Amino acid sequence: MSGGEANDVVDRLAALRREVEACTRCPLHETRTQAVFGEGDPHSRLMFVGEAPGYHEDRQGRPFVGAAGKLLEELLGSIELTREQVFIANVLKSRPPENRDPRPGEIDACRPYLEAQIALIRPVVICSLGNFATKLLSGSQRGITKVHGVPQEQEIGDHRFYLYPIYHPAAALYTPRMLDTLRADVFRLPQLMTTPLPDVARDEGIERVEAAASSASTARLRADGREAADGSAWQASSDSQLGLF
Repeated sequence: MSGGEANDVVDRLAALRREVEACTRCPLHETRTQAVFGEGDPHSRLMFVGEAPGYHEDRQGRPFVGAAGKLLEELLGSIELTREQVFIANVLKSRPPENRDPRPGEIDACRPYLEAQIALIRPVVICSLGNFATKLLSGSQRGITKVHGVPQEQEIGDHRFYLYPIYHPAAALYTPRMLDTLRADVFRLPQLMTTPLPDVARDEGIERVEAAASSASTARLRADGREAADGSAWQASSDSQLGLF
């Protein structure tokens, strides 16, 4: 990307941010403190998409600044990345009252903003955090417990990318046994970020994707309680809990 193109992306994201901050498409603009557009490297190969801002995000105008954000930063550190090197956003740009689940009309109102962010940033991998982001970006109603850790090829507009669903960091805070699964899924991100998409990949690249998917499937089976690494089984929480997993 040339310097001019890079500057154009920054300028267009800034314009989009102003549009989001002035948005009145849904009633959430009446109850929010401020919109939470997202932040990070506008040219990053990796983008994270969560559900919606919480209390602290609404107050500060930044995504993932609470306890879940601290865990996300720790997970990024485990693969030698910082939050400044990725781009972090949410499906909703405004906090739902009392952190309730996003409603369909609210998701529909915010969806164009998220899709515009993706079209401008053009990440290689979008890591969807939890159920709402995964279902929106995958176009499937399959819950996160069934699809986490397995890359999917997706497309928005003319941009193709890997969608890589993982548990929301808040899920690990409420269910500590999920933390090992979350760490294992995050650990595979660097390899996926350098894997060509299938229709332009060499055989080696395709094998890498299949190997990653196979490894992820094994980890998912263990996480779902069928084959726990320590010999004990545990059952993942319901998909409906917290809207996160």
